[in-house]
Amino acid sequence: MASHRRPKQPSRARVTVLTTAAAAAVALSSQAANAAPSEKPSKDEVKAKVDKLYEEAEQATEKFNGAKEKQEKLQKEISTIQDNVARGQDELNELRDSMGLAAAAQYRSGGVDPSLQLFLSSNPDDYLDKASTADQLSAQQVEALKKIQEKQRELAQERSEASEKLKDLASTRTELGKKKQQVQTKLSEARTLYNSLTAAEKAKLEAEQERASRDSGREVLGSGTAASGRAGAAYAWAQSQLGKPYVYGATGMSSYDCSGLTSRAYAAAGVGIPRTSEAQSTIGTKIYSQSQLQVGDLVFFFNDLHHVGLYAGNGQIIHAPRTGTVVRYESMGTIGGPFMFGVRV
Repeated sequence: MASHRRPKQPSRARVTVLTTAAAAAVALSSQAANAAPSEKPSKDEVKAKVDKLYEEAEQATEKFNGAKEKQEKLQKEISTIQDNVARGQDELNELRDSMGLAAAAQYRSGGVDPSLQLFLSSNPDDYLDKASTADQLSAQQVEALKKIQEKQRELAQERSEASEKLKDLASTRTELGKKKQQVQTKLSEARTLYNSLTAAEKAKLEAEQERASRDSGREVLGSGTAASGRAGAAYAWAQSQLGKPYVYGATGMSSYDCSGLTSRAYAAAGVGIPRTSEAQSTIGTKIYSQSQLQVGDLVFFFNDLHHVGLYAGNGQIIHAPRTGTVVRYESMGTIGGPFMFGVRV
């Protein structure tokens, strides 16, 4: 007969040893994890991350500028339409008053024409479609009624157009708010990351940037000729703005963003160009070879064309780079994105 022996239970001492060993293993594991905290990123790593955030902020800035420009354009168009409607309403009132005077004259001479009386009490649109009514009116009255009809149609169309533009304006304002928030979020993240550096690290970075700008300025001296008189004038004006800070959405005179500087520079030269970098890229003559660029040409960077500057000669540009910097000279090779093409205005 087979024996059915119960398995031997571990002794209390053995359980205690196993429990103690497990606890020790957990403690050692925890100590090991705590003993190897993530290392603080280096100055160069922080700079790379900050530069990336600023690039994303500039992308959002150009979209913000586009929405702002659209908003301003819509506001002007709506104002023009509203002025037209007001003038049109005055003209309509004058036409109606003239019909009223005709009715008064008829009344004094012995009564108001039934068809004219009918018009004065309601809308004339239905009446001219009825031959019997038209037959009872004089040619002058028919012409006056037609003018009133036409003016009413114009006003209805203009009011409808204004209504649609007001809806578009509301949508654009919402988009503008979102783009502004995107810019502010990126800038806030960049500032927080930059502030994680020590004072010495910040000073070193600033010194490096200032030295690079000085070197670029020396490279520019005596190099290149302007593409045209107006390009030369735009470039000379941009030089007068060196040292002024970058501020997103700014067009001067105390601060600029990238396209704000270029649009103001050409305005100073008597040439109106669009506000945003993307729109500026659609004007003038495109120049794809860097060797063909001349001083004062617009130069565009990154695949989405969100950055623009003015060519300064010898592979250098003058531009408003990003938040935390000023209008300065810089080598095209250090912009952070590829040169796409130039535009000769």
